[in-house]
Amino acid sequence: MSYNATQLIHSIPVDPLTGAISVPIYQTSTFVQEAPGVNKGYDYARTNNPTRAALEEIIARLEHGSTGIAFGSGLAAIDAVVKLLESGDEILAVDDIYGGAFRLFTHIYQKFGVTVNYTDTTNIENVFNAVTPKTKLIWIETPTNPTLKISDIEAIAKIAKAHHCLLCVDNTFASPALQNPILLGADIVIHSATKYLGGHSDLIAGLVITKEKETGEKIKFIQNASGAILSPFDSWLVIRGIETLSLRVKQHCSNAQVIAEYLSKHPSVEKVFYPGLKSHPNHEVAAKQSNGFGGIVSFTLKNDTEEAATGFVTSTKLFRLAESLGGVKSLLCHPAQMTHKSIPAERRKTAGVADSLIRLSVGLEEAKDLIQDLEQAFESSELKHKQPLEKEPFNN
Repeated sequence: MSYNATQLIHSIPVDPLTGAISVPIYQTSTFVQEAPGVNKGYDYARTNNPTRAALEEIIARLEHGSTGIAFGSGLAAIDAVVKLLESGDEILAVDDIYGGAFRLFTHIYQKFGVTVNYTDTTNIENVFNAVTPKTKLIWIETPTNPTLKISDIEAIAKIAKAHHCLLCVDNTFASPALQNPILLGADIVIHSATKYLGGHSDLIAGLVITKEKETGEKIKFIQNASGAILSPFDSWLVIRGIETLSLRVKQHCSNAQVIAEYLSKHPSVEKVFYPGLKSHPNHEVAAKQSNGFGGIVSFTLKNDTEEAATGFVTSTKLFRLAESLGGVKSLLCHPAQMTHKSIPAERRKTAGVADSLIRLSVGLEEAKDLIQDLEQAFESSELKHKQPLEKEPFNN
């Protein structure tokens, strides 16, 4: 059950002290105590803060979890979940994984004895066969970044439960407006709130939501001990973003569907990745577990080279070349050189991230204007590619 606009808006409380319709920003580092250890529920802002606490309660409710924990970035949130593990434990992760998560798993935690095995989690048999007695955490993104693979959360949750390991779902691309992994059996949900929850490309934030209170208390302890907290002002920005989440996501989905269909017919495009297309191999699973297909569209060019992709991403005018996604303004990126550069080329290509793959974060502009921008970029980049390079001047 995803939340509708009414539920999203009214998940945000009125301030009980003043009646303020907007959650107050408690921009303070510490709180006066009546006596040692006697306070009004707050003592030091790293441990807790009323604005951050309001966000944590809101996101826990929206994701149908027991506990929400807010961090200074999406990667800080991922880091806190991995800290539940011990040396010798294994993570089973989706092969088409966000480059930052791959970097954290591979270059930070493997040296501490946490092994990471990657598999295509869209195939349930792969998941079943890859789980070992040492697997303590199954990690999936659905949709994945950037090839938009869809994994069956409910089916994988059953495997995780049978093998006594946790299932963590990165729900960033869908958001609680479209998908609720905990209702499908997940134990932990992760969000880069930088993206759709914030929605305006003006903050960096991460969220963890747990199904069980005990797991939430462990991550809350890690949050306080490690200190990667979200500031009061950024917490307020995420809350403000949540107020319009449902409305924004509807338009993102609508625009993305139109653009995916346009790209699927373009002569310069080799393949389009969008779960809203019936040609998508996991379209039926996406339709079953989500209330929409999201605002991200990826595609590869028939000229499968980095040079061709670079020519295209530097030719758009409305789609701005930038890292990140999920904001009101349309963005595009070339994962092989940007978001997924930290993943070795061979592994990246095996997961489906081709040299020419381009990821679009479809914004809230008029769909016809975005299509016109893509069309002129195709024409411009093809002209660039056809023009001969200028000869270097002769130097003695």
